[in-house]
Amino acid sequence: MARTEKVASVDSIRDMLGNAKGVVLTDFRGMSVADMTELRTLLRKSAVEYRVVKNTLAKKAIRDTGLTDLTGYFEGPTAIAVSAADSVAASKALTAWKKGRPTFTIKAGVVEGRVVGAAEIASLAALPSREVLLGRVAGAFQAPLQALANVLGASLAGLARALDQVRHQKEGAA
Repeated sequence: MARTEKVASVDSIRDMLGNAKGVVLTDFRGMSVADMTELRTLLRKSAVEYRVVKNTLAKKAIRDTGLTDLTGYFEGPTAIAVSAADSVAASKALTAWKKGRPTFTIKAGVVEGRVVGAAEIASLAALPSREVLLGRVAGAFQAPLQALANVLGASLAGLARALDQVRHQKEGAA
């Protein structure tokens, strides 16, 4: 690789990591070309870019990004999954794809600018989607209001029943 290609590669990795909300480093040992193609197709559907990187170039790229804690994870075959839009999309997709593939491992990641280990990546992948969490929050806000409406409605319904019984009594007496 010529020096200009190396500089371009370092700049590309730096830009990719700088624009990312979520990054996952993986070890792709033992993967066939078909497996890699299948994984890339799956990740593309989640708007995640997956790229094999040279460790030395990646270490140079992260030196200027503030992610120097990742340096120790660039050992052995390394690929980077980057999501620019969703901070957990790469974690979810890679954790799901990893099931049943013992040779494929997740090394570490970056979520919202913070370096996390493989255990945290698995924990993030287990979380429900953003839409589900927002729905739960909305339900939690709505529950007290719904209960209040039910109580007020029950009082009015009881009053209506009592008035109806008084009307029936007066009609029976007349």
